[in-house]
Amino acid sequence: MAQPGGDGSRLISFIVPVYNVRSYLRQCLDSVLADRSVPIEVIAVDDRSTDGSAEILAEYAARDPRVTVLTLERNGGQGPARNRGLELATGDYVWFVDSDDWLADGIVAAVAARIAHLDPDVVIVDHMRAHWDGRVDPSLNRFAATPEVFALHEWPRAIEILHTPWNKIVRRSLLLATGFQFRAGWYEDIPFTYRVLMAADRITLLDRIGVHYRQRRIGAATRTVCEGHFAIFTNWSEVFDTFDDGRPGAALLRKLLFRRMIWHFLVVRGNEDRLPDELRARFFAEMTVHYHRYLPHGGYPVPGGMEGVKHRLVAGGRHRTFQALRFGFRRARDARATGEVAVRAGRRGKRVARLGRAAVLRAYYHAELRRPLDPTLALYAAYWYRGYACNPAAIYETAKDLAPGIRGVWVVRRDKVHTLPAGVPYVVAGTRPYFRALAQATYLVNNVNWPNYVVKRLGSTHVMTHHGTPLKVMGIDQQQYPGGVQDADFAGQLRRADRWDYSVTANAFTTQMWERAYPCRYRTLETGYPRNDRLARATADEVARVRAELGIEPGQRVVLYAATHREHLPGYHPPFDPERVRAAAGPDAVLLMRSHYFRDRAGTAPDPVDLPGVRDVSAHPSVEDLYLAADVLVTDYSSVMFDYAVLDRPIIIYAPDWEAYRMIRGVYFDIVAEPPGAVALTLDDLVDTLRTGAFESDAATKARTEFRHRFTALEDGRSAERVVTTVFRA
Repeated sequence: MAQPGGDGSRLISFIVPVYNVRSYLRQCLDSVLADRSVPIEVIAVDDRSTDGSAEILAEYAARDPRVTVLTLERNGGQGPARNRGLELATGDYVWFVDSDDWLADGIVAAVAARIAHLDPDVVIVDHMRAHWDGRVDPSLNRFAATPEVFALHEWPRAIEILHTPWNKIVRRSLLLATGFQFRAGWYEDIPFTYRVLMAADRITLLDRIGVHYRQRRIGAATRTVCEGHFAIFTNWSEVFDTFDDGRPGAALLRKLLFRRMIWHFLVVRGNEDRLPDELRARFFAEMTVHYHRYLPHGGYPVPGGMEGVKHRLVAGGRHRTFQALRFGFRRARDARATGEVAVRAGRRGKRVARLGRAAVLRAYYHAELRRPLDPTLALYAAYWYRGYACNPAAIYETAKDLAPGIRGVWVVRRDKVHTLPAGVPYVVAGTRPYFRALAQATYLVNNVNWPNYVVKRLGSTHVMTHHGTPLKVMGIDQQQYPGGVQDADFAGQLRRADRWDYSVTANAFTTQMWERAYPCRYRTLETGYPRNDRLARATADEVARVRAELGIEPGQRVVLYAATHREHLPGYHPPFDPERVRAAAGPDAVLLMRSHYFRDRAGTAPDPVDLPGVRDVSAHPSVEDLYLAADVLVTDYSSVMFDYAVLDRPIIIYAPDWEAYRMIRGVYFDIVAEPPGAVALTLDDLVDTLRTGAFESDAATKARTEFRHRFTALEDGRSAERVVTTVFRA
């Protein structure tokens, strides 16, 4: 029997084909590598990725000797990539894992234990479908009451288990003995599954979830509407053309495989996300051809009910009847839905009647939508109309020079009009000019989403600039952290993100996280953040001017404290003693305290301070001014750390509630383990870090250098130029 690691060899070779999956790759690799109790190797086959996946693989290979990266000469598809990985495998068993899925906790050890106990040829694990919207569907597999170990003819129900490579761990010598090679194209997993199952003498089912099978919103091959789905016929033909009629139970197995084939054809034909209308009749005709080509002698066990009716329609080539049957079911379904919609519309009409002026303005907006777009109008907004700020402001300023034919107009709240720079055109949110501009603008630039009622017009261009590099999880990733969720309408979040044409990101990490959090069909502009251009270009003279305007004397040390808000703990403020912190920074130090921009929500602003050398700068219109003035930044989980790092000045992470925050709110990486400088977990630690100068130590400087390399490499002062050139000159 195989003993895990008994002779020092690798028990399992994981073969992971990789192509443009940067948003999911880390989760996949982390799940495979998590358990160090089992001797494994990971052979990651880069199928000529173009999205930065190769860099992620190189990173993992550099830090974990269990990872080997094979880069192919040209893109060939998942099947050939698996073949190349198998050539390098040395483990007793092979486990093909798709790079956008991930393994369940503890499954590797559970598989190793099953191998040690039974010495099987194949271990099959269960799976669950993990949908992009947070839904989780268990598989339809029924592993209970199965033989502990069996050959396929002894328990032929295994034919109905999902035919994929990633739910099977196969003895490598068996796989090599079959001489099997994956085809290029789709549905290559069909012949793999049945060749392996029919060759194995010892199969065991592990009644445990092993794989989280990701159901992607976009980008999944099997949800692509095209002719590639015809590959299903070639791959099922291989199953029957290589079928061994001399093996035990061959007659029954052939009948059951045939029934499975017709079931699979019907699944693909019935899926609206796979075949375009003009190919469905041809696909059905091919189904009929295969039905008669491989129909077993003596027939097969035809399913009952409506499924059996469909089988008979396939046998008779009766596509029109099949189509009419589907159409009838759809009409019945739509009729039920129409009745429900009518009821909801009646309720909605009553609500609209109560809205008064707002309803009139919305009607005005929809009337304006019938007018042509203004090709010269760009509408800008930031922070829910709080004023002139952030990436949109930097893009606006640059567009004035590089795209002078574009007329920029800002949306602001009425109480924020006075904060606009002189000469900046604006409309007040909620007014008729606002709705007119919203309807007619060709370009809409914002660092948050526009309201739900905004219509994405054909020919318009929406630019989402975001307003920070994400440490905390965002978008649909928050579904895993319900304690920190404020907006549980994840489908609504994605509908808003569906309006984006461009998503501006500061670095590759941010690109990957946004693609995970908002899986929509936008184009990423990985340019650096335009708002940081000023920091990248800042001169000593500008720094001196800003400090003078803030009343800071030359030579005074300035500490900027900027904490983020806790959505899950309204009104919470980290333990902080301004007087102690200022004193620890030096006798003449100045402490600038800035609360989060959500401070104007009730209960979120800290108590005002009136202490020597301590100033509340929450109302200062430019956070960039404060960055330039500060010698040291103290923050917790705020994205200000990523911006401030552009200046290459000391940063202290003050995280007294780190464990609770990461568990409840959720984060994308461990800021305590991978900080931009020194770390303080208590107020005493923070005071000591400032008093002793540990924030300027070699270790803190090294951490900042590594952090900057990861997050600020694109911040060269030309980010806004790159955005403007792409968007307005396209």
